[in-house]
Amino acid sequence: MANSVMSLLAHILALFMVFKSTQAKTVTYDFNVTWVMANPDGLYERKVVGINGQWPLPTIEVDQGDRLVVNMFNGLGDKSSSIHFHGMFQNRTNEMDGPSMVTQCPVAPGSSITYNFTVEQHGTYWYHCHTDYCYPDGYRAPLIVHDNSSYFHDMYDEEFTISMSDWYHELMEDITFISRTNPTGAEPLPQSFLFNDTTSGINLSVEPGKTYLLRLVNIGAFVAQYFYIEDHSFQIVEIDGVYTEATNASILYIAVAQRYSVLVTMKNSTEKNYPIVTVADSQLLDTIPSDLKLNSTNWLQYNASAPHPQANITVASCTDLDPYDDMNLVPYDRMELLPDPDLTIELTVYMEDLDNGADYALLNNISYTAPKVPTLYTVLSAGDLATDSLVYGEFTHSMILEHNQVVEVILNNGDTGSHPFHLHGHQFQVINRAPGYGAHFYDFADGDPVAYDPSNHTAFPEYPARRDTFVLPPQGYFVIRFVADNPGVWIFHCHIDWHLMQGLAMVMIEAPLQIQERVTIPENHYEVCKAAGVQYEGNAAGNTEDYLDLTGQNKQVGWLPAGFTTKGIVAMVFSCISAFLGMAFISVYGASGIPKKKPEATEPVDVASTEN
Repeated sequence: MANSVMSLLAHILALFMVFKSTQAKTVTYDFNVTWVMANPDGLYERKVVGINGQWPLPTIEVDQGDRLVVNMFNGLGDKSSSIHFHGMFQNRTNEMDGPSMVTQCPVAPGSSITYNFTVEQHGTYWYHCHTDYCYPDGYRAPLIVHDNSSYFHDMYDEEFTISMSDWYHELMEDITFISRTNPTGAEPLPQSFLFNDTTSGINLSVEPGKTYLLRLVNIGAFVAQYFYIEDHSFQIVEIDGVYTEATNASILYIAVAQRYSVLVTMKNSTEKNYPIVTVADSQLLDTIPSDLKLNSTNWLQYNASAPHPQANITVASCTDLDPYDDMNLVPYDRMELLPDPDLTIELTVYMEDLDNGADYALLNNISYTAPKVPTLYTVLSAGDLATDSLVYGEFTHSMILEHNQVVEVILNNGDTGSHPFHLHGHQFQVINRAPGYGAHFYDFADGDPVAYDPSNHTAFPEYPARRDTFVLPPQGYFVIRFVADNPGVWIFHCHIDWHLMQGLAMVMIEAPLQIQERVTIPENHYEVCKAAGVQYEGNAAGNTEDYLDLTGQNKQVGWLPAGFTTKGIVAMVFSCISAFLGMAFISVYGASGIPKKKPEATEPVDVASTEN
C-alpha cells in the first residue's frame, strides 16, 4: 500500500513538473551598455554605466522555470565588462556565471556576449558587473524571480522592489585607494546613500488594510544599512532566495549583496503617512564628514495630501538599533543541519601592508590575484591534471572539492571591520557566528580577535538559516556548511568591492572532472576572449605545454621585510623626517659660525622688550 501511495505521489509530481515546464517561456533582454550622465543625489552629475541609453538600469523579471537570455554589447569604449547574476546557481551552466578571469574572459569594448540559462530558483536577486570593480559606477539592478506557488503568494495584494546603495561622485578608476598614501587601507567614503537610486524621497502608495510584499536589495559597494518603517512591523518570508518561516521583525540589518522579502500589513486609517527609514552603518566608516547624511526618509503614503514627516532619528542613535538576527530564521523547507563535514576549510581574514607600502586583504597568507587564463577554461583544457590545484596558480587560492562532499568553512576575522562574504553557485547553512547582531555585533572590535573553537561552541541549530551572503563580524568568526553538488568554478569573496579589489577572495573548484563532462563554452564566449587578447587554454600562467610549470604566473605583491608593519612604517617615516630636520638644523647652525661671547650687561635687561 505504501509503495502504491509513493508511486502515485511520484506520478503527480512528474505531471506537475511537466505542467510547469509547459508554462515556462524565454525572456530576452538586449543590453547596449554605454556611458550616460546621471545625478541621483542632486549634488553632482557624473558618468554612469547605462543600458540602452538609460539609468537607473532595468529590473530583470522572470518566472521560475523561464529561460533568461541577455545579449550584452559593450559600448563603453574604454572599459571591459561582464554580468554576474548574483545568487543564481548556474547548475550545468557555470560558463554563464559572469566573473571575469574566473568563468569567462572580460568583454572588451566593441564586443558582445550572450548569457543563456534556465532560472530554476525563486526569490529576490540582483545583477551586476563583475569585471574590474565596475558595478559601483552604476552597473547594478535587481533581478526578481516570481513564483506563483510560494506559500505566501496569497498573503499579499501587491509588491514593491526597493534597492539601497551607497554612491560615489567619482569614477572608481579615479579614486585613490590601494596606495602607499593609504597604508591603513581606509575605504573611500561615499558621498550619498540612495533609495531606489535617488535621494529625492520616494512615496510607496498604499491602501489601508492591504498587505504588501517588499523586496529589499542592498546593491551598494561598501556600506550595510538598517531598515525599518515607523509604527509598522513586518514578517520576514525570504532571505537571499530562501523562503523562511514567517517571522516577525521590526528592524533589519542588510549588508551589501544581501536580500530580504517582508510582508507588511497597512493600518486601517489614512490620517498619516509613515517614514520608511534606512540608516547607514556608521561603524564601517573611518570618518563621518559633516555633509554626509547617513539616514534617509521615504514614505508609506496612505494619503497624498497628509504630511510626510521626517524620520525621528539621529546619527548618534543608529548604533542602538537592534536588528533581527538572521541566524534565527528557519527555512520554510526545514532542511536539517548537514552531517559532519568531509572537508573543513579554515581561513582567517588579514589586512596587511605589502612590499609596495599599500594595504591588501588576505585569506590566510594569500591575496587573490587573477590568473592569465580564466580558471574555468583551465579546468576544461587541463585533462586529468584538472584535479591538481597547482595548475590554477599559487595566488588564486584554489581549493579542489570532490563531488557531493559536505564542506565546512570556518572563517575567522583578524580585522576590525566586518565582511559580507558571498559564495557563487550555492546557498550555505549558517551554523555558528560570534558575536551576534545588534548591540553585540561590534563587541570584539576592540581588543584581540576571537577565533572559532571547534571544541567549545554554542549548539548548532537544528534547521540552520541558509543564504548566499553572510556577514563576518569584526574580529569574530562564522561557520558555514554546504554540499558540493554543483560542479563548477565558484569564487568565494567579500562583497565590499574595495576589499575584493584588495584580494579578499578564493576559488572553489568543485568536481573538476564532472565540469569537463557538463560544461561546453559557447563559441561566442571564445570570441570574447580573442577580442580581449586573453588566453582561453593553459594553466594560470598560460602554459599549454606543461600545466605544472607556473613560470610567468601573476603574483601578489611581495611581503614587507620583517618588522615593517603599518605602525613601523609610520614610525620609520617620522623618525627619518626628524633625523633629516635635525641634520639640517646642525648644518645651518654650523655654517653660520660660532658667535662671539657678548660682554656682560652693565645695566638690567628688559626681558619683555627683548622678546618683542
